[in-house]
Amino acid sequence: MHIAEGYLPPLHAVAWGAASAPFVVHGVRALTREVKAHPESTLLLGASGAFTFVLSALKIPSVTGSCSHPTGTGLGAILFRPPVMAVLGTITLLFQALLLAHGGLTTLGANVFSMAIVGPWAGYAVYRLARRGGAPLMVGVFLAAFTADLVTYCVTSVQLALAFPDPGTGFLGALAKFGGIFAVTQIPLAVSEGLLTVLVMRLLVRSSKGELTRLGVLVTGGARGAAKEAGVR
Repeated sequence: MHIAEGYLPPLHAVAWGAASAPFVVHGVRALTREVKAHPESTLLLGASGAFTFVLSALKIPSVTGSCSHPTGTGLGAILFRPPVMAVLGTITLLFQALLLAHGGLTTLGANVFSMAIVGPWAGYAVYRLARRGGAPLMVGVFLAAFTADLVTYCVTSVQLALAFPDPGTGFLGALAKFGGIFAVTQIPLAVSEGLLTVLVMRLLVRSSKGELTRLGVLVTGGARGAAKEAGVR
């Protein structure tokens, strides 16, 4: 998903950076409020950011100028909501660009828009719909992580198709080409990420029940009710 340094035309790079900036600024404010109101949440925030960093650093070569990998953004979107995830994702992408040569500074705005903004919002929306529909917590968690991953790559396919339309079939032809190549690796990765995120959430339910209840992930009703809600015995 990380579009490589210098791969996008300058106008596209600037446009995606401008589109991402308001979401990141809003996320900084949301993150600041969260830390000031609940300093104890910093450990869980750090864990969410680390989860994203580690998963999204595992890259598999894919489309020229990009790659396939898990994103790890679904967990943070569930715990702290998508605005905070926009900041954690931006920090992750910035450090990867500077330290791992994964992505780039000129393409940071495009990568942030797909992985740190649209992906988390899509995953969180599916999570909320699943929970309101009566789905168990872990089903919602799986769907959120799966959706955040796949939607990220759908957006990246759009970004690449806009920048490099097919000479014969234009934008739609390029979109089908980029999306088809990504799908080969990304669908299995999205399933794997969903399962891994469920395992991590189960561990958090065991170790941070009180914090998850405060964040609204677990319903109130005592330890037994929370365990039943999460499917943990």
